[in-house]
Amino acid sequence: MNYNPSEYKYPSRRSVVYGHRGMVATSQPLAAHAGLEILKKGGNAVDAAIATAACLTVVEPTSNGLGSDAFAIVWFKDKLHGLNASGYSPYNISIEKLKKRGFNEIPKYGVVPVMVPGAPAAWVELSEKFGKLPLEEVLKPAIEYARNGFTVSVTVKRDWEIAKSIYQNEKGEEFKHWFDTFTKDGRTPNYGELWKLPYHAETLESIAKTKGKSYYQGDLADKIDSFFKKYNGFLSKEDLMDYKPSWVEPISVNYKGYDVFEIPPNGQGLVALMALNILKGFDFTHRDSSDTYHKQIEAMKLSFADGQKYITDINHMKIDINKLLSDDYGRERRSLITETALTPEAGDPDSGGTVYLCTADGEGNMVSYIQSNYMGFGSGIVIPETGIALHNRLHNFTLDEEHHNCLAPHKKTYHTIIPGFLMKDNKPVGPFGVMGAFMQPQGHVQVVTNLIDFHMNPQEAIDSPRWQWIKDKVVELEPEVPNHIAKDLIERGHTVRVQPDPTTFGRGQMILRTKEGTLCGGTEKRADGHIATW
Repeated sequence: MNYNPSEYKYPSRRSVVYGHRGMVATSQPLAAHAGLEILKKGGNAVDAAIATAACLTVVEPTSNGLGSDAFAIVWFKDKLHGLNASGYSPYNISIEKLKKRGFNEIPKYGVVPVMVPGAPAAWVELSEKFGKLPLEEVLKPAIEYARNGFTVSVTVKRDWEIAKSIYQNEKGEEFKHWFDTFTKDGRTPNYGELWKLPYHAETLESIAKTKGKSYYQGDLADKIDSFFKKYNGFLSKEDLMDYKPSWVEPISVNYKGYDVFEIPPNGQGLVALMALNILKGFDFTHRDSSDTYHKQIEAMKLSFADGQKYITDINHMKIDINKLLSDDYGRERRSLITETALTPEAGDPDSGGTVYLCTADGEGNMVSYIQSNYMGFGSGIVIPETGIALHNRLHNFTLDEEHHNCLAPHKKTYHTIIPGFLMKDNKPVGPFGVMGAFMQPQGHVQVVTNLIDFHMNPQEAIDSPRWQWIKDKVVELEPEVPNHIAKDLIERGHTVRVQPDPTTFGRGQMILRTKEGTLCGGTEKRADGHIATW
């Protein structure tokens, strides 16, 4: 047979998936089953989340890796916990130093935009606080796939080839290690090919045996330090040794009877909450209505304007989060929405490339978890013979010293990855997320309103056609958005583009607990989404 695994001429339908004793939803089937395997071995939802996350660094290295950052919201024994495992900028970096090197803006690739990776520390922190099984047991599925091979899925193959084309254009010896690690004879894997990542296996084993100490204090830290010294980077062993994830209180707004939770800044979950705080003042009756699209887009634009001005390291924020989420400020921003498209500007409340997964177990514990390298594989920097592909989050800083999110030593930047969680009447409804850079808060808003305003099931809420605000009055629509809506948005002053590439609209997952206590999940059609359950 001669078929194309990336071509689908006819629409297909996914049904919601039900389970009782446990569920794992993520963007890659092998990773979902890795989490389920851990549940069946006696692990809880947190163990399953760690196993899935570690496995994703192997089977979907195109979106995350051993040099990722991470965030998590955990419902455990009747309490909600937040974990911020994003990294800091190096101690030795500054705006002045970058300008002396001739940079007018922070580059996307290379050694400069690399910050301390937080994901391996997140696994250890989650395991020690909530896990039932030893970390060595939890990381076994990822290690086995890395050493013995995994079959490459459709979305992963495509993104792998895109990454190769990007890094081929980057000059410098430091990029050759990406090719040494992620290509064979200069090529990326084919659809369904059995592919091995032996360096990943060794590094994962080291992380498991030392509970992350080798990564942040030992041999792996030494290798990272030596690499950055050799290639004139800023990251050092001192930066790694001083790193520890932070436990934080999730922030929330009430949207029409449901509490929507996000991680506080430096993450952009605040943007989603500000948008919902605006939208809760409107009554929506029809999802496929130009008025619904228009008001959601306008609320999103206003919230992004505030977020991109004010969000940075929580210790450097100059605005009180509670003021940004107050009813008065939401009402003030809502009043700016008219029948025509606006060009967004930040308000003043003082005057008035990523993977997402969620897990649940039979004991009632649930996890909303996200980790990312940013822009696919990230910086293009891979530490030789370790499999550690480092993220490029420092690119989100600005060199404008007057900006809230300006670059400074040992500072967290505005971060795009955000896990979400729903509650009602102080009881957990479930974890959800839509990964994909600046699409993420937009995806959160659309999924939440689909559930609450339009009474969609989890799969339908994720499948529903999406929009994405780009900048100014520019908005992109998926081709499935009805044509009359696109026309009416144009008449309202929006610059509308139909975007046929589904990958730009994010990838979502969701698990909700039913009234009967069982589990109901939805997964992403725009990726290799999968739900494993029992």
